[in-house]
Amino acid sequence: MSSHHFVKEQQEPAVFLLNTQQVKYDQVASLLEWVPTVLVWEECLEEVMSWGVKIDVILATEEFQLKNMHLLEEQYPVRFLRSSDTSVLENGLHYLHASQHSGAYLVGFSHTKVSELDPFMQWMDLTVFEDRWRFYPIKSMHFKKWLPKNTIEIYGEEGMPVEISNSNGLIILPLHHATQVDVPEGITEIKASKIFWIGERV
Repeated sequence: MSSHHFVKEQQEPAVFLLNTQQVKYDQVASLLEWVPTVLVWEECLEEVMSWGVKIDVILATEEFQLKNMHLLEEQYPVRFLRSSDTSVLENGLHYLHASQHSGAYLVGFSHTKVSELDPFMQWMDLTVFEDRWRFYPIKSMHFKKWLPKNTIEIYGEEGMPVEISNSNGLIILPLHHATQVDVPEGITEIKASKIFWIGERV
């Protein structure tokens, strides 16, 4: 009997591609390494198919589905999930929740819209990949991590004070749109009164 451990599909974070205009395959290749569930919005489909990636769910308008029924055979097994450009995020995340996924990488989603993710945060771990940045939420409101000398971005409620401490000392500053902070190599600790997001370059 084989002793190999098989990871259940749902244990791997899904990859949900919403916009590929500023995304290259090499940026997301590591996310696809363990063959996760892949969801793709119709506007990204051509690009993602050119990567040779196995797609599980295509979120698309009824019109797009009718014109592209051949994809059901060409990409078998794949399914269409009817959506519009205004409901694609919500529909995709509801699908993942219903299929018992506990996490997802959102590729091409703007970190300035992370408040739209609030209804899903209690039952999903969500990470946003945007351009050359990776944003992840600090649900505990307390971040502590060793970082290389780097520039990070802190994103949260406008005007919310955050406390940042590292070998440079301790500062308290209010968050404004795209608050970027230069951190030295070593442990950086950040505290706030509400959930916030950390952005790191990838």
